[in-house]
Amino acid sequence: MSCCDELCRQDVQVANAAQAQRQGDCNADRSTCAIIVAGGLGQRFGNPAGKQYVSLAGMPVLCWSVLAADRTASVRSLVVVVPKGYIAQTQQLIEDTLTLIHPICYVEGGTTRQESVTHGLSRIPAHCKLIAVHDGARPLARPEAFEACIDQLQQDATLAGAIAASPSIDTLKLVEGTTVISTPDRSFYWCAQTPQIFHRTALLEAYRLAAQEGFVGTDDASLVERQGGRVACVNCGNNNLKVTLPEDALLAEALLEQRLSQEGCGF
Repeated sequence: MSCCDELCRQDVQVANAAQAQRQGDCNADRSTCAIIVAGGLGQRFGNPAGKQYVSLAGMPVLCWSVLAADRTASVRSLVVVVPKGYIAQTQQLIEDTLTLIHPICYVEGGTTRQESVTHGLSRIPAHCKLIAVHDGARPLARPEAFEACIDQLQQDATLAGAIAASPSIDTLKLVEGTTVISTPDRSFYWCAQTPQIFHRTALLEAYRLAAQEGFVGTDDASLVERQGGRVACVNCGNNNLKVTLPEDALLAEALLEQRLSQEGCGF
């Protein structure tokens, strides 16, 4: 049995135990659908097949992201957004690599990330009350990050969403051209990551109005925020990096290999 096979077997046991423990929790709606966004071809990465298909520590980047969402106890279904013409290839790749707990469907993405998420939203099951959006190119995310955001969202009824993030550790400069205008207090700044989790109605309405008004945001939370929705940041650490450039893949692989060496095949 390979390490990845053993990883999948152990994760099924862990996830089933977590789900059984939560069945008695009647105060929280744990019906979450996760959209894994992998609709781009990663032109900055330089791989014509797409960065999401590059192998890291024994599995493609996308498979690590899908695995994290699938092993989250509160997630009940998955939607994977892929580049145009890549549905069959991606489905085969995931089926050959992972043993999934939850139902999964595939949809082609659009020309932008926002369009790709819109396509993913069209496949959300009716019973899902929460929607998690996660970048297919963030292979280091853990199920705990999904659950922490869901917990934050459930504990505060005034929130429309909760997102994985980390406080900025770098000094920030406001620059015009190449000239520094000011140095803001970095204690007010966080680096947004994914997963980003929202109440279904809040996210769908935010996307509907963004399309109607021609607004393009830099992440899902920005669309919700502009409609007055309150979004909380949940500190999930700064290792949840996004694979954008080849050097990112080298660092991500080193971190994944370190995780496997410390924790064995368990996720």
